[in-house]
Amino acid sequence: MQTQIRRNNTYSMLLLVLFPCILLGMIWLFLALVFYFLGGTYNEYGEAVYTLDVGLVNAYFLQSLPWVVGGVAIWFCIAYFANVSIVKASVGARSLERRENPRVYNIVENLCMTCGMDMPKIDIVDDDQLNAFASGINKSSYTVTVTTGLLRLLDDDELAGVIGHELTHIRNKDTRLLITSIIFVGIISTIMSLVVRTLYYTFLFGGTRRSSSNDKKNGGAAVIVVLLIGIVCCIIAYIFTLITRFAISRKREFMADAGGAELCGNPLALASALRKISGNPGLDNVRREDVAQLFIMRPNEMSSGIMGFMNSLFSTHPDPKERIRILEQF
Repeated sequence: MQTQIRRNNTYSMLLLVLFPCILLGMIWLFLALVFYFLGGTYNEYGEAVYTLDVGLVNAYFLQSLPWVVGGVAIWFCIAYFANVSIVKASVGARSLERRENPRVYNIVENLCMTCGMDMPKIDIVDDDQLNAFASGINKSSYTVTVTTGLLRLLDDDELAGVIGHELTHIRNKDTRLLITSIIFVGIISTIMSLVVRTLYYTFLFGGTRRSSSNDKKNGGAAVIVVLLIGIVCCIIAYIFTLITRFAISRKREFMADAGGAELCGNPLALASALRKISGNPGLDNVRREDVAQLFIMRPNEMSSGIMGFMNSLFSTHPDPKERIRILEQF
Protein backbone atom coordinates (compact mmCIF):
# COMPACT_ATOMS: atom_id res chain seq x y z
CA MET A 1 0.00 0.00 0.00
CA GLN A 2 2.81 2.41 0.82
CA THR A 3 4.33 1.69 -2.59
CA GLN A 4 1.00 2.51 -4.26
CA ILE A 5 0.73 5.75 -2.27
CA ARG A 6 4.24 6.82 -3.29
CA ARG A 7 3.52 5.95 -6.92
CA ASN A 8 0.31 7.98 -6.95
CA ASN A 9 2.03 10.95 -5.31
CA THR A 10 4.77 10.76 -7.95
CA TYR A 11 2.21 10.67 -10.78
CA SER A 12 0.39 13.64 -9.26
CA MET A 13 3.60 15.69 -9.19
CA LEU A 14 4.42 14.68 -12.77
CA LEU A 15 1.00 15.86 -13.90
CA LEU A 16 1.51 19.16 -12.10
CA VAL A 17 4.89 19.69 -13.77
CA LEU A 18 4.21 18.31 -17.25
CA PHE A 19 0.75 19.75 -17.76
CA PRO A 20 1.84 23.43 -18.14
CA CYS A 21 4.62 22.36 -20.51
CA ILE A 22 2.26 20.30 -22.67
CA LEU A 23 -0.40 23.01 -22.70
CA LEU A 24 2.05 25.76 -23.68
CA GLY A 25 3.59 23.48 -26.30
CA MET A 26 0.13 22.92 -27.82
CA ILE A 27 -0.51 26.67 -27.96
CA TRP A 28 2.86 27.33 -29.64
CA LEU A 29 2.17 24.55 -32.15
CA PHE A 30 -1.29 25.95 -32.85
CA LEU A 31 0.10 29.43 -33.53
CA ALA A 32 2.93 28.02 -35.65
CA LEU A 33 0.53 26.02 -37.82
CA VAL A 34 -1.82 28.96 -38.26
CA PHE A 35 0.95 31.38 -39.32
CA TYR A 36 2.60 28.74 -41.49
CA PHE A 37 -0.44 27.81 -43.56
CA LEU A 38 -2.12 31.23 -43.62
CA GLY A 39 1.10 33.12 -44.35
CA GLY A 40 1.95 31.35 -47.58
CA THR A 41 2.89 33.22 -50.74
CA TYR A 42 3.15 32.38 -54.43
CA ASN A 43 6.38 32.37 -56.44
CA GLU A 44 6.79 33.45 -60.05
CA TYR A 45 5.60 30.04 -61.20
CA GLY A 46 2.34 30.33 -59.27
CA GLU A 47 3.35 27.68 -56.78
CA ALA A 48 2.45 28.10 -53.13
CA VAL A 49 5.44 28.67 -50.88
CA TYR A 50 5.07 28.23 -47.12
CA THR A 51 7.59 29.51 -44.58
CA LEU A 52 7.53 29.58 -40.82
CA ASP A 53 8.41 32.89 -39.20
CA VAL A 54 9.55 31.61 -35.81
CA GLY A 55 10.15 35.13 -34.54
CA LEU A 56 6.56 36.14 -35.29
CA VAL A 57 5.20 32.97 -33.67
CA ASN A 58 7.33 33.54 -30.57
CA ALA A 59 6.18 37.17 -30.36
CA TYR A 60 2.50 36.21 -30.36
CA PHE A 61 3.22 33.29 -28.04
CA LEU A 62 4.92 35.59 -25.49
CA GLN A 63 1.99 37.99 -25.68
CA SER A 64 -0.46 35.21 -24.90
CA LEU A 65 1.73 33.59 -22.24
CA PRO A 66 0.66 35.71 -19.21
CA TRP A 67 -3.02 35.33 -20.10
CA VAL A 68 -2.80 31.59 -20.59
CA VAL A 69 -0.74 30.94 -17.45
CA GLY A 70 -2.87 33.26 -15.33
CA GLY A 71 -6.14 31.89 -16.63
CA VAL A 72 -5.08 28.27 -16.17
CA ALA A 73 -3.79 28.98 -12.66
CA ILE A 74 -7.06 30.64 -11.62
CA TRP A 75 -9.10 27.87 -13.21
CA PHE A 76 -7.03 25.15 -11.58
CA CYS A 77 -7.31 26.74 -8.13
CA ILE A 78 -11.07 27.12 -8.43
CA ALA A 79 -11.57 23.58 -9.74
CA TYR A 80 -9.11 22.10 -7.26
CA PHE A 81 -10.84 23.55 -4.25
CA ALA A 82 -14.35 23.21 -5.66
CA ASN A 83 -13.89 19.64 -6.88
CA VAL A 84 -16.37 18.25 -4.35
CA SER A 85 -19.26 20.39 -5.57
CA ILE A 86 -18.28 19.85 -9.23
CA VAL A 87 -18.29 16.05 -8.94
CA LYS A 88 -21.38 16.15 -6.78
CA ALA A 89 -23.28 18.19 -9.36
CA SER A 90 -22.14 16.04 -12.29
CA VAL A 91 -23.59 12.86 -10.76
CA GLY A 92 -26.57 14.45 -9.02
CA ALA A 93 -25.45 13.42 -5.52
CA ARG A 94 -26.66 14.79 -2.21
CA SER A 95 -25.43 14.49 1.35
CA LEU A 96 -26.67 11.47 3.29
CA GLU A 97 -27.67 12.14 6.88
CA ARG A 98 -27.09 9.54 9.58
CA ARG A 99 -30.75 9.49 10.57
CA GLU A 100 -31.68 8.77 6.95
CA ASN A 101 -29.57 5.61 6.75
CA PRO A 102 -27.73 4.63 9.96
CA ARG A 103 -26.81 1.30 8.35
CA VAL A 104 -24.36 2.95 5.94
CA TYR A 105 -22.87 5.15 8.66
CA ASN A 106 -22.30 2.17 10.95
CA ILE A 107 -20.53 0.24 8.20
CA VAL A 108 -18.31 3.19 7.26
CA GLU A 109 -17.44 3.93 10.89
CA ASN A 110 -16.52 0.31 11.62
CA LEU A 111 -14.28 0.09 8.55
CA CYS A 112 -12.60 3.43 9.34
CA MET A 113 -11.86 2.30 12.89
CA THR A 114 -10.42 -0.96 11.51
CA CYS A 115 -7.90 0.84 9.30
CA GLY A 116 -7.40 3.85 11.59
CA MET A 117 -8.54 6.56 9.18
CA ASP A 118 -10.79 9.57 9.61
CA MET A 119 -14.36 9.06 8.50
CA PRO A 120 -15.14 10.63 5.10
CA LYS A 121 -18.36 12.35 4.12
CA ILE A 122 -21.13 10.16 2.72
CA ASP A 123 -23.21 11.11 -0.33
CA ILE A 124 -26.00 9.30 -2.10
CA VAL A 125 -27.36 9.34 -5.66
CA ASP A 126 -31.06 8.56 -6.10
CA ASP A 127 -30.68 6.01 -8.87
CA ASP A 128 -31.75 2.39 -9.21
CA GLN A 129 -28.51 1.46 -10.96
CA LEU A 130 -25.55 0.16 -8.99
CA ASN A 131 -22.36 2.09 -8.46
CA ALA A 132 -20.15 3.72 -5.87
CA PHE A 133 -17.07 5.92 -5.88
CA ALA A 134 -14.70 7.88 -3.70
CA SER A 135 -13.63 11.47 -4.37
CA GLY A 136 -11.77 14.34 -2.74
CA ILE A 137 -8.21 15.60 -2.33
CA ASN A 138 -7.79 15.93 1.44
CA LYS A 139 -9.39 14.98 4.76
CA SER A 140 -11.93 17.78 4.57
CA SER A 141 -13.15 16.78 1.11
CA TYR A 142 -12.86 12.99 1.05
CA THR A 143 -16.29 11.56 0.19
CA VAL A 144 -17.77 8.13 -0.46
CA THR A 145 -20.81 8.16 -2.74
CA VAL A 146 -23.26 5.28 -3.25
CA THR A 147 -26.48 4.85 -5.19
CA THR A 148 -29.86 3.98 -3.68
CA GLY A 149 -29.97 0.91 -5.92
CA LEU A 150 -26.72 -0.32 -4.42
CA LEU A 151 -28.04 0.04 -0.88
CA ARG A 152 -31.19 -1.87 -1.71
CA LEU A 153 -29.56 -4.79 -3.52
CA LEU A 154 -26.43 -5.47 -1.44
CA ASP A 155 -26.42 -7.08 1.98
CA ASP A 156 -24.25 -5.74 4.80
CA ASP A 157 -21.20 -7.86 3.99
CA GLU A 158 -21.31 -6.96 0.30
CA LEU A 159 -21.80 -3.27 1.07
CA ALA A 160 -18.88 -3.38 3.50
CA GLY A 161 -16.69 -4.81 0.74
CA VAL A 162 -17.68 -2.03 -1.68
CA ILE A 163 -17.17 0.72 0.89
CA GLY A 164 -13.86 -0.86 1.91
CA HIS A 165 -12.83 -0.69 -1.75
CA GLU A 166 -13.61 3.04 -1.86
CA LEU A 167 -11.89 3.74 1.46
CA THR A 168 -8.77 2.03 0.06
CA HIS A 169 -8.84 4.46 -2.88
CA ILE A 170 -8.78 7.30 -0.37
CA ARG A 171 -5.99 5.74 1.69
CA ASN A 172 -3.91 5.12 -1.46
CA LYS A 173 -4.37 8.74 -2.63
CA ASP A 174 -6.04 7.45 -5.83
CA THR A 175 -8.76 10.07 -5.58
CA ARG A 176 -6.26 12.94 -5.46
CA LEU A 177 -4.59 11.67 -8.64
CA LEU A 178 -7.90 11.19 -10.43
CA ILE A 179 -9.25 14.61 -9.48
CA THR A 180 -6.02 16.26 -10.66
CA SER A 181 -6.21 14.50 -14.03
CA ILE A 182 -9.91 15.39 -14.43
CA ILE A 183 -9.14 19.09 -13.87
CA PHE A 184 -6.22 19.11 -16.31
CA VAL A 185 -8.08 17.30 -19.08
CA GLY A 186 -11.04 19.65 -18.65
CA ILE A 187 -8.80 22.71 -18.93
CA ILE A 188 -7.15 21.46 -22.12
CA SER A 189 -10.42 20.51 -23.79
CA THR A 190 -12.11 23.81 -22.96
CA ILE A 191 -9.18 26.02 -23.93
CA MET A 192 -8.72 24.35 -27.28
CA SER A 193 -12.44 24.55 -27.95
CA LEU A 194 -12.49 28.28 -27.17
CA VAL A 195 -9.40 29.00 -29.29
CA VAL A 196 -10.77 27.14 -32.31
CA ARG A 197 -14.20 28.74 -31.97
CA THR A 198 -12.77 32.23 -31.56
CA LEU A 199 -10.50 31.94 -34.58
CA TYR A 200 -13.31 30.39 -36.60
CA TYR A 201 -15.65 33.34 -36.03
CA THR A 202 -12.79 35.80 -36.53
CA PHE A 203 -12.04 34.47 -39.99
CA LEU A 204 -15.70 33.89 -40.82
CA PHE A 205 -16.93 37.39 -40.02
CA GLY A 206 -13.71 39.35 -40.12
CA GLY A 207 -12.00 37.83 -43.12
CA THR A 208 -14.92 37.76 -45.58
CA ARG A 209 -16.25 41.29 -45.45
CA ARG A 210 -14.65 42.48 -48.69
CA SER A 211 -16.88 42.44 -51.70
CA SER A 212 -14.32 40.71 -53.90
CA SER A 213 -15.28 37.11 -54.62
CA ASN A 214 -11.58 36.23 -54.58
CA ASP A 215 -11.30 37.63 -51.08
CA LYS A 216 -14.34 35.64 -50.00
CA LYS A 217 -12.81 32.50 -51.46
CA ASN A 218 -9.59 33.14 -49.58
CA GLY A 219 -11.54 33.77 -46.39
CA GLY A 220 -13.39 30.48 -46.77
CA ALA A 221 -10.12 28.67 -47.34
CA ALA A 222 -8.71 30.30 -44.21
CA VAL A 223 -11.64 29.00 -42.18
CA ILE A 224 -11.05 25.47 -43.44
CA VAL A 225 -7.35 25.70 -42.61
CA VAL A 226 -8.08 26.93 -39.08
CA LEU A 227 -10.60 24.12 -38.53
CA LEU A 228 -8.10 21.52 -39.74
CA ILE A 229 -5.46 22.96 -37.43
CA GLY A 230 -7.99 22.85 -34.60
CA ILE A 231 -8.67 19.19 -35.32
CA VAL A 232 -4.93 18.45 -35.12
CA CYS A 233 -4.69 20.20 -31.75
CA CYS A 234 -7.80 18.42 -30.47
CA ILE A 235 -6.19 15.10 -31.43
CA ILE A 236 -3.14 16.11 -29.40
CA ALA A 237 -5.42 16.96 -26.47
CA TYR A 238 -7.09 13.56 -26.77
CA ILE A 239 -3.70 11.86 -26.79
CA PHE A 240 -2.95 13.70 -23.56
CA THR A 241 -6.10 12.23 -21.99
CA LEU A 242 -4.91 8.77 -23.00
CA ILE A 243 -1.53 9.44 -21.41
CA THR A 244 -3.17 10.40 -18.14
CA ARG A 245 -5.21 7.21 -18.24
CA PHE A 246 -2.08 5.17 -18.78
CA ALA A 247 -0.52 6.96 -15.80
CA ILE A 248 -3.53 5.94 -13.75
CA SER A 249 -2.76 2.24 -13.92
CA ARG A 250 -5.47 -0.38 -13.84
CA LYS A 251 -3.56 -1.86 -10.92
CA ARG A 252 -5.20 0.74 -8.67
CA GLU A 253 -8.54 -1.10 -8.99
CA PHE A 254 -6.96 -4.45 -8.13
CA MET A 255 -5.21 -2.79 -5.18
CA ALA A 256 -8.50 -1.28 -4.01
CA ASP A 257 -10.21 -4.66 -4.36
CA ALA A 258 -7.51 -6.26 -2.23
CA GLY A 259 -7.76 -3.47 0.34
CA GLY A 260 -11.54 -3.69 0.43
CA ALA A 261 -11.40 -7.47 0.89
CA GLU A 262 -8.90 -7.05 3.72
CA LEU A 263 -10.95 -4.38 5.46
CA CYS A 264 -14.25 -6.24 5.33
CA GLY A 265 -12.55 -9.56 6.00
CA ASN A 266 -14.61 -11.32 3.35
CA PRO A 267 -13.24 -11.37 -0.23
CA LEU A 268 -16.17 -13.47 -1.43
CA ALA A 269 -18.61 -10.79 -0.28
CA LEU A 270 -16.82 -8.16 -2.38
CA ALA A 271 -16.73 -10.58 -5.33
CA SER A 272 -20.48 -11.12 -4.95
CA ALA A 273 -21.04 -7.35 -4.83
CA LEU A 274 -19.00 -6.80 -8.00
CA ARG A 275 -20.98 -9.53 -9.75
CA LYS A 276 -24.24 -7.80 -8.86
CA ILE A 277 -22.91 -4.36 -9.86
CA SER A 278 -21.67 -5.69 -13.22
CA GLY A 279 -25.26 -6.64 -14.05
CA ASN A 280 -26.51 -3.05 -13.85
CA PRO A 281 -23.74 -0.48 -13.50
CA GLY A 282 -24.62 3.22 -13.95
CA LEU A 283 -25.15 6.10 -13.83
CA ASP A 284 -27.28 7.01 -16.86
CA ASN A 285 -27.16 10.76 -16.26
CA VAL A 286 -23.36 10.88 -16.22
CA ARG A 287 -21.88 11.26 -19.70
CA ARG A 288 -18.39 12.38 -18.72
CA GLU A 289 -15.74 9.72 -19.13
CA ASP A 290 -13.37 11.59 -16.81
CA VAL A 291 -15.85 11.49 -13.91
CA ALA A 292 -16.66 7.84 -14.69
CA GLN A 293 -13.02 7.05 -13.87
CA LEU A 294 -14.02 7.43 -10.24
CA PHE A 295 -16.72 4.74 -10.34
CA ILE A 296 -16.14 1.26 -8.97
CA MET A 297 -17.28 -0.10 -12.34
CA ARG A 298 -17.52 1.40 -15.83
CA PRO A 299 -21.14 2.23 -16.83
CA ASN A 300 -22.62 0.13 -19.63
CA GLU A 301 -23.84 3.16 -21.56
CA MET A 302 -20.24 4.34 -21.99
CA SER A 303 -19.24 1.09 -23.70
CA SER A 304 -21.39 1.48 -26.82
CA GLY A 305 -20.41 3.05 -30.14
CA ILE A 306 -17.02 3.79 -31.64
CA MET A 307 -15.99 6.21 -28.89
CA GLY A 308 -17.09 3.70 -26.28
CA PHE A 309 -14.87 1.09 -27.93
CA MET A 310 -11.91 3.51 -28.02
CA ASN A 311 -12.43 4.50 -24.38
CA SER A 312 -12.61 0.86 -23.34
CA LEU A 313 -9.20 0.24 -24.90
CA PHE A 314 -7.67 2.86 -22.63
CA SER A 315 -10.02 2.42 -19.69
CA THR A 316 -8.59 2.61 -16.20
CA HIS A 317 -11.01 -0.15 -15.12
CA PRO A 318 -10.04 -3.81 -15.63
CA ASP A 319 -12.49 -6.49 -16.72
CA PRO A 320 -15.02 -7.17 -13.91
CA LYS A 321 -14.75 -10.93 -14.52
CA GLU A 322 -11.03 -10.81 -13.88
CA ARG A 323 -11.51 -8.82 -10.67
CA ILE A 324 -14.09 -11.31 -9.44
CA ARG A 325 -11.87 -14.28 -10.34
CA ILE A 326 -8.94 -12.87 -8.35
CA LEU A 327 -11.11 -12.14 -5.30
CA GLU A 328 -12.52 -15.66 -5.31
CA GLN A 329 -8.96 -17.03 -5.14
CA PHE A 330 -8.22 -15.27 -1.82
